Amino acid sequence: MNYIALADDHILMREGLSSLINSFSNYSVLFEADNGKQFIDKLNPAKLPDLVLMDITMPEMDGYSTTSWIRVNYPMIKVIALSVMDDESAIIRMLKSGARGYLLKNSKPDELKQALDTVTSKGYYFNELVSNRLINSINKIGDKDSALRKVVNLTEREKEFLILLCSEKPYKEIAEEMFVSPRTIDSYRDTLFEKLHVKTRVGLVLFAIKNKVIEI
Repeated sequence: MNYIALADDHILMREGLSSLINSFSNYSVLFEADNGKQFIDKLNPAKLPDLVLMDITMPEMDGYSTTSWIRVNYPMIKVIALSVMDDESAIIRMLKSGARGYLLKNSKPDELKQALDTVTSKGYYFNELVSNRLINSINKIGDKDSALRKVVNLTEREKEFLILLCSEKPYKEIAEEMFVSPRTIDSYRDTLFEKLHVKTRVGLVLFAIKNKVIEI
C-alpha cells in the first residue's frame, strides 16, 4: 500500500481528491493538511507518507517552502505539485524545490492515477505541460561523461545565462543583469537549445538541475 498525504487549503478540493485516491487500488490517504505548517505538524516519523500532493498557494507556509523542507528533512517522500498555475516560473520553482511531478487541478482522474504510479515506480512524472519526453531523456542519461562534456563545452557567458534561467526572472531582466541586448539573450537561448538538445526553458532548467550546474 502506498500512503498519500494531501496539502491544500481548499477543503472541497481536498475531500474530493481524498475520495478519488482511496478508490485507487494500492493507494490510501494517510492524512490531510490545510497548509505546509499543518502538514509538518501532522507528520509522524513512525509512519510517513510515500507521496504528497502539494498545492502551491497556501496560507502560513506555501508549497514551495514545504516542498523544500521535505527535500531537506525527508528526501524519501516524493512530492507531486497540484496547482492551477501553468506558467513557467511556477513549474521551475517547484522543480527547484524538489517536486517530482507537476499536475494541473483540472487533470482527469486517470492522469492523476498515472502520475501516482509513475512517481512510485520511476521517481518522476511530468506530462506534456513540463515535457514528458524531455524529463525522461534527461533521467535516462547513462553516460555521465557525455553530460559533463556538454556542460564543459558551454562558454562562461552561456553558463551564466543558464544559471539565471533557473530563476523566475523574465528574459528582459536577465538581459539587463547580463548587460546585453534582448537579441543577444535570444541568441544564448537558441544556442543552448542546440547544444543541450532541448526545446524549452523548462528543459534547460531540468538539465541544469540534473547536471548540478545549479545547487538546489
